[in-house]
Amino acid sequence: MFNKISKFLAVICASLFSFASISEANSEGASQALNAKQESIVTLAAFTKKVSSDGKVKTKPITFKRHNIKMAGVLYLPADTDESKKYPAIVVVHPGGGIKEQTAGLYAFNLAQLGYITLAFDASHQGESGGEPRLLEDPTARVEDARSAVDYLTTLPFIDRERIGALGICAGGGYAISVTQTEHRIKAVATVSAVDIGEGFRRGWNGNASVAEQIKTLEAVAKQRTAEVNGAEPMMIPYVPDAVDKNTEPDLAEAHEYYRMPTRWQHPNSPNRLLFSSVDKIMAFSAFDRIDTLLTQPLLLIAGSNAGSRWHSEKAFKLAKGPKELFIVDGATHMSMYDKDVNKAMPKLTAFFGKNLKYSTK
Repeated sequence: MFNKISKFLAVICASLFSFASISEANSEGASQALNAKQESIVTLAAFTKKVSSDGKVKTKPITFKRHNIKMAGVLYLPADTDESKKYPAIVVVHPGGGIKEQTAGLYAFNLAQLGYITLAFDASHQGESGGEPRLLEDPTARVEDARSAVDYLTTLPFIDRERIGALGICAGGGYAISVTQTEHRIKAVATVSAVDIGEGFRRGWNGNASVAEQIKTLEAVAKQRTAEVNGAEPMMIPYVPDAVDKNTEPDLAEAHEYYRMPTRWQHPNSPNRLLFSSVDKIMAFSAFDRIDTLLTQPLLLIAGSNAGSRWHSEKAFKLAKGPKELFIVDGATHMSMYDKDVNKAMPKLTAFFGKNLKYSTK
C-alpha cells in the first residue's frame, strides 16, 4: 500500500512547484517596451548577475516577525527611491518548495524595474526564515506569513498603505488569494500558475484522484505521526521527482529541470523535501473557500494554456464574484511561467496593478 501512496504523492506534490486594463495607456506600453528589450532570465546564475549589475533596482535584505518567528526577505526598490515619498508595494509569495531567490524574486525584480517596491520572502519553516520543525508546509502558517509581510510593509514610511498588492506563484497563488479574502489591506491580488494546494493534494495534479486514494494517504500520514511521536525519525517526501524518465508527466519533468538542475534554478535552500506530516494539514486547506463572498478586491489569474494546473485558475475565476480576469498564455506550461514566459505575464501584471494600485509606471 505504501508504494501506491508514494506514487500518488509524487503526482500531487507537483502542485507545489508551484476586469484589468490600465486606464493610463502609457503604463502598459511601458511594460511592453521594457519586456521587448529583455531576454528571458532562465537560470539562477543569470538572475543573480542581473540583480547585482542592474542600475534601475537595488535590493535590501530584511527581516520581520510572524509572531515569534523571524522571517527573512528581500526588498526590491527602484534605485531612485525617495524615502520622503510614498510608493505602491507588492508582496510576492513563492511556490511550495520554492524560495525568495527563485521565481518570486524574478517577478519582484521585474515589478521593481517598473517602479514598485516589492517584497519576496521565505516561508516560515523554510529557506532562511525561522520556525521549527524545518521543511514544514503548513497552509495556515503560509497565509499568516503573507499577512505578516503586509504588516511589515506598513511599518515603512515610504510605503503607501492604501496601495498594497499581492502576487503569488503556484501554491503561493492559492495562498495569495486565501490571505486577500480576509486581509483587506491588500487592494488587488494576482496569481501566476495558481494552485490551491489543498485541492491539489486531495484531487491530484490533474484533478482526478479518488476519495479512496485520499483516505489512504491520510491513513498513511496518521500512521507516520504516531511513529514519530513514539521516537521514529521524521519522514520527508519530495516536492518534485529527483529523477525523470520517458514516463514522467511533462509538468513534473519541467519541475525537475527547474528545481533540481544546477544549470537552472537549483538552490541549497530549496532542497526538494517537505515533512510528510505536512500532508494532513495541506489536505484540510482550501484556498478559495471564501472567494465568492469575502474577496471583493480585483483578481487577475494568469495560466499557461498547456499547464496541467490550469484548472485551478479556471475554478478560482468561476467562483470569484468580484472584478476578475483570467488570462491564458498561449503555449505556456505551468513551469514556463516561472521564468521563460515571465515576459508574457508582465504586461498584464503591469496593467492590473497600475489600475488597481493607481500607479502609472515609469
